[in-house]
Amino acid sequence: MSTPAIAANAYSSLARLTDPGAGGGLGKIAGGGESGGFSDMLKQAIGAVAETGRNSDAQTQTLATGKSNIVDVVTAVAETETAVSAMVSVRDKVVQAYEEIMRMPI
Repeated sequence: MSTPAIAANAYSSLARLTDPGAGGGLGKIAGGGESGGFSDMLKQAIGAVAETGRNSDAQTQTLATGKSNIVDVVTAVAETETAVSAMVSVRDKVVQAYEEIMRMPI
């Protein structure tokens, strides 16, 4: 079972891995920084979720100024909710797999 501490550690590890200035990064893990590798795919997926969130924020701000339709805002928020939910589900599966590996006898 995952705990808040495990989730926080996973988030901090992910932040370190995706930071291009950190020195290590996912490029080394995924095979030396090859283009089209696992690290690029992960960065694109995280970037897509972040972009969806920014789009939702922008739609909300335009609604506050009266320049947007409520349907567009609700759609943008629903898309963001779906993207974040999918990302959290994948994160939970990764944490679960990690915990299972750690339980394996040596």
